[in-house]
Amino acid sequence: MMKGDPPWDALRSFGEVMRDGSLSGAARRLGLTQPTIGRHIDALEAAFGVALFARSPRGLSATQAALDLAPHVAAMTLAAQAAQRAASGDAAQEHGVVRVTASHVIGCEVLPRILAGFSAAHPGVTLELALNDRNEDLARREADIAVRMVRPTQSALVARRLGRTMIGLFAHRDYLALRGTPQSIADLAGHSVIGFDRDDSAFRSVGASSQGLSRDAFRFRCDSDLGQIAALRAGLGIGGCQEGIARRTRDLAPVLPGAIRFGLEMWLAMHQDLKANRRVRLLYDWLAGGLTDYLRGRGDWGASAGR
Repeated sequence: MMKGDPPWDALRSFGEVMRDGSLSGAARRLGLTQPTIGRHIDALEAAFGVALFARSPRGLSATQAALDLAPHVAAMTLAAQAAQRAASGDAAQEHGVVRVTASHVIGCEVLPRILAGFSAAHPGVTLELALNDRNEDLARREADIAVRMVRPTQSALVARRLGRTMIGLFAHRDYLALRGTPQSIADLAGHSVIGFDRDDSAFRSVGASSQGLSRDAFRFRCDSDLGQIAALRAGLGIGGCQEGIARRTRDLAPVLPGAIRFGLEMWLAMHQDLKANRRVRLLYDWLAGGLTDYLRGRGDWGASAGR
């Protein structure tokens, strides 16, 4: 039973604790102290008459009451942010911050070239790039724009399918000169193949196991996609790489191009409430142009994405 109106500051702190999983993390994000966040949670629990978190030496664990409350607090946060933008006229401004999230590979290998062009054309916009191989929650405003390799399923998002990025096998020319170029999938057994260590999620997502590849075949194992690309460039063996990235590395040569090739969809998404935000829309359209050029194999992708 409700025992009083919960203060907004306490609800906001609750939302950050749910997002970060700790009082200290929420305190850092809000610029408050950990005891203040703790008092806010205590105030909420007193107002609602229920426990929101179970405390243990390992940290906080959300109760069912907290899980039920979280989406409502997230909606209130979005509404408050929208009201602030409307009151300040911020949505019409070209200056300010835009936060983009993407995977480590896209964020390190593809986006910087596109973002450099945007930054030169729109110097008033501050760019933030959050790299994470999990999907950031746009509904909770963890980012303004997301580049995703799967179709977004959250409601209230504006999403655009940009195309497919193709993944093939490549190797450094020095490696092939030393070890020879395989002529069939069976020939890979005599080569150093680069692949995953313990995390096979990306491997399964493209159906690579159906091509006769497995962990046992990998002579170099690394769960980081960036680590695998670095290994390719260093000549450690044969491995998978996005064709657009491989084309930019002169010393990488395709291996079995007709035998092993996978495709991943690329999507660009933002929250529907940001459609009228000028700086977010500018970057969204710029990214759409640059990434489409990348997927189509244009050599100058990113050079004039906003044209």
